[in-house]
Amino acid sequence: MKLAITTQNNSLDSPVDPRFGRTRGFIILDTDNSGYEYVTNETNMNASSGAGIQTAQRVVDLKADAVITGNCGPKAFAVLNTAGIKVITVSSGTIRENIEKFLNGALKPTTNPNVQSHWM
Repeated sequence: MKLAITTQNNSLDSPVDPRFGRTRGFIILDTDNSGYEYVTNETNMNASSGAGIQTAQRVVDLKADAVITGNCGPKAFAVLNTAGIKVITVSSGTIRENIEKFLNGALKPTTNPNVQSHWM
């Protein structure tokens, strides 16, 4: 399984970024072999609008199976949901801690976005 986890840098010890669309990047973890890489989201982070949708499409293009983030709005959630990507929201913890929780079955996907759209 491939996880995309929002982060501000490439360390497993950094906190999960509470922002999805404007996260600086993602730790992409392959749970089958525990290998990971950092992927930047700089283009979408600085977008004047549509950052959530564009970042969600980036995650689809990365072929992630699930996303761990602090918050996910309705437009990004719709893109991810349509692509079959599970969205898991967390309120705290490092990337390493949340990976451990995920692998132990303590994190469950959400069925709805947890923040409203900025453009409603």
